[in-house]
Amino acid sequence: MKPYQYYTIIAILIMMGSCQGISKKQSKLKLWYETPAEASIPDDPGGWKDDPEWLKALPLGNGALGVMVFGDVNHERIQLNEESMWSGSPDDNDNPEAYGAQAKIRQLLFEGKYKEATKLTNKTQICKGRGTGHGNGAKVPFGCFQTLGDLWIDQAKETAYENYHRELDLEEAVVRVSYSQEGVNYQREIFTSHPDQVMVAHFTADKSGQISFTCTIDRPERFRTYTENNQLVMSGSLSDGKGGNGLQYMTRLKAVNKNGTVSYRDSKLIVENADEVTLFLSASTDYVLSYPEYKGRDYKKLTKQNLKKAVGKNYDELFEAHKKEYQSYFQRVSLDLTPQEIAQIPTDQRLKKFKETKSDPHLAELLFQYGRYLLISSSRPGTLPANLQGIWANKIQTPWNGDYHTDVNVEMNYWPVEVTNLSEMHLPLFDLIESIAEPGKKTAQIHYNLKGWVVHPVTNVWGYTSPGEVASWGLHSGGGAWISTHIGEHYAFTGDKAFLKRMYPILESSVQFYMGWLVEHPQTGKLVSGPAVSPENTFIAPDDSRCQISMGPAHDQQVIWQLFTDYILASKELGIDNSFVNQVLQAKSNLAGPQIGSDGRLMEWPEEFPEVEPGHRHISHLFALHPGAQINMEQTPKLTAAAKKSLDHRIENGGGHTGWSAAWLISQYARLQQGDKAKESLNTVLAKSTSPNLFGQHPPFQMDANFGATAGIAEMLIHSHAGVIRLLPALPSVWPTGEVKGLKARGGYEVDIKWENGKLTEAQIYSENENEVRIKYGETEKDVRINADSKIKFRIN
Repeated sequence: MKPYQYYTIIAILIMMGSCQGISKKQSKLKLWYETPAEASIPDDPGGWKDDPEWLKALPLGNGALGVMVFGDVNHERIQLNEESMWSGSPDDNDNPEAYGAQAKIRQLLFEGKYKEATKLTNKTQICKGRGTGHGNGAKVPFGCFQTLGDLWIDQAKETAYENYHRELDLEEAVVRVSYSQEGVNYQREIFTSHPDQVMVAHFTADKSGQISFTCTIDRPERFRTYTENNQLVMSGSLSDGKGGNGLQYMTRLKAVNKNGTVSYRDSKLIVENADEVTLFLSASTDYVLSYPEYKGRDYKKLTKQNLKKAVGKNYDELFEAHKKEYQSYFQRVSLDLTPQEIAQIPTDQRLKKFKETKSDPHLAELLFQYGRYLLISSSRPGTLPANLQGIWANKIQTPWNGDYHTDVNVEMNYWPVEVTNLSEMHLPLFDLIESIAEPGKKTAQIHYNLKGWVVHPVTNVWGYTSPGEVASWGLHSGGGAWISTHIGEHYAFTGDKAFLKRMYPILESSVQFYMGWLVEHPQTGKLVSGPAVSPENTFIAPDDSRCQISMGPAHDQQVIWQLFTDYILASKELGIDNSFVNQVLQAKSNLAGPQIGSDGRLMEWPEEFPEVEPGHRHISHLFALHPGAQINMEQTPKLTAAAKKSLDHRIENGGGHTGWSAAWLISQYARLQQGDKAKESLNTVLAKSTSPNLFGQHPPFQMDANFGATAGIAEMLIHSHAGVIRLLPALPSVWPTGEVKGLKARGGYEVDIKWENGKLTEAQIYSENENEVRIKYGETEKDVRINADSKIKFRIN
C-alpha cells in the first residue's frame, strides 16, 4: 500500500438518491441507417438459418411484447413476439433407469475404465422420451419459443422515395422512420409501452389526407385472422407436441385516425386519406408460470382491456408515460470512452469500418448501452426471463428452441444486470428458478434418488429439468448450482433480506441435492461430483477413447463451491445456524479444489487428459475466475496465473470463436486485469459476431453475446468480487480518457469514475447505508467509511 499522501478522500453528505437518474444527454446512443430492411424478402423456413433482412430490423420490447421494425416504405413489416409464445406442454422425461447404473459408472471411472463407463452412461444417464428434440423441439412436448406473427402495413404504392432515415433511439426506446415520397414528408414512431402494455405506431405526414394503408396480421401456421368490434384480431393455439392444442394466444389491432376513414373488413384494417394515424396492438397468451398446469391467464380479457385503456389516451400522453418509465432504468448509467466526436456515418457502415480498423470507442459505448437496452426490453418484473434470443424470434423452429441453457447462456444473459444498475430486471430469473425447483425435486428423486432439486443443461417454460437426449452434453448436473449462484449475486449487490428470505428455501434445496450427490474419491478422500461433464467438451482417456464423463471435473467442483459459499453466507445473514449448515461447511472444506497441471494450466478434468479440441468454445473450468470468485487476483495469485495460462492456451488454439464465447473472454481477461486482452475479445465480438442491427451471433443469432459484451465492458471498469472495490482494473490503452457513472459494486455501492491519460482522476462512491469499504486503484488502497445517504470522493494526487 502506498503512503497516505498518494490519495485524497473527501466525504460529502448528500440527499438519498442523488446518484440516481443521471440525465446527461447522450444523443450518440442511436442505431441509424439510410436504407430500410426489406420486408418483401421472405424468411427462410429453415429454423437454423438467419434471415439477413430480419437482422437489419430494429428491436423494441417491454418485457412481455417484442417487435422487430423493418422500416420499409411501401410494404412495412413489424414482426411480433410475445414472451410466452411457446409450443409444447408439460411432459414426463425423468428416467427411472438412471439411478441404478450410477454406482457402477462411478466404479468404472475410478478404475480408469472410461470406455465402459461412457457406454453405460450414454445408455442410462439420459432423459426418457424425446427430450429437447435435439434442439428442434417445436413439434415435440419440449416445445419452442416462436414468432407471434407479423403485422403487415401495405401503402399500396411502388413509387420511389428519398431522404430516408430510420433509427432506434436507445435513450427513448423508440424507432423512428422518415422519408419523402411524391412531394410529401412522412414520419413514423413506434414504441412498446410497459405502463400501457401495448405497441404504439404513430404515422404522420406534412400534408393533409396523405396517409392510406391496409393492415393484415398473420403467422406461418395455426392462426385465424378476423375483424371484431372495430378491431383486427388474430388468435389460435400452438401445438402441445402430443398431437393436440396447447397454448392459446390472441393479438388485437386498432387504429385511431385524424380525419380520413378507418374500416375493418375482409380480415383487414383499412386506413384511407388520414392526416395522421396511431395503431395500437396488444397481445397475450393463456400461459402462467406456475407448475404443474402453466395455464390460467385470461388472455382475451387482458388484450381487450389493455387496448381499450391505451386507445383512451392521446399519443403524447402514451409516449411520455413510456419514456418516463423506461428512462427510470436506462438513465442510471452513462459511459463515455473518448472525448472525440462521434463519426456521422450509419451504424451498419460503422460496423463494417470497425472490422477494418478495430477502432471506434463510441461503438463500444453503443454496444454497452444496447445490451442494457435489450435487457430492459426483454426482462421485466413479472415477465419470463430473457431466453437465448431475448424476446425476439421470427421462426416457428427457433435455434436451440430459444430455450434457457443453464450451462452458460441464461446466466450470461444476466451477468450485466447488477453491475449496470438494472437489478429489478434480474427478478424474472428468480421466478423461473422457483418454478423449476418443484419439477426439479421430482427429477432429483427419480433420476438420482436424492432430496433437493436439480436441473441439467436446458430448461423451458414447461418445467423441463431432466437430462438431455445425449449424455455427452445432457448430463450437466451442475446446472442447478450455476443458476442458483445468481441468488447470492443479487443479494450481494442489493442487500435485500426480504428477497434472501424468499429464495433461501430454494437455495437450501439446491445445496441439499449436491450434498447427496457428492461422493468421496477413493484415493484422495475428497468430495467429487460425478458422473459429470465439463459442458460439451471432450478429452482423450488413457484407453484412447473419446470421453466427456469423469469424476470431479473442475467446473462442477467450482460451481458447487460457489453454491456452498453463497448458502453459508445467506445462512449467516439470516441468523440460521443449524446442523445442516455445519455439514455444508464441513463438506465445502473437503471439496476437491482447483488443480494446476504439469504445464502450469488450470486443469479441466481430475487428470491431465489431452483435449480433443484445445480451442473449445466453452471455458467452463474457468468459472471460478468468472463469474465465480473462488480464483481471484487478490487471494489466489498462483491459481490466477494458471487460469491465465489456460485462457491463453484456448485462444492460441482458436477459442472464443462464437459470439457468446468471445464475450465471456472479455470478462475473463478483465478479471485477470489484462485490459488490452479484454479489448481484443471485445473487438472479436464486434468484428466477427455482430449483425447490422448489432444483434449478437453464435451464429446463428443468439442474444447472450450482447449481454456478455455489456457485462465484460463493465468488468473492465470495476471489480468488487474479491472483497474490495477495484477501480479501472482492466482499462485498455486505447481508452485513455473517459468517464462512467452509475455502475454498481457488491455491498450496494454506486460508483462514478473519471480518468485521463490512462490514469484515474476521481471516483465518487455512494451508499444508502453506513458502510466501510476498501477501495483500490493500482497499488493504492484505503479503507474508508461512508455515512448513510452519502458519497466519498477518491482522488489520486
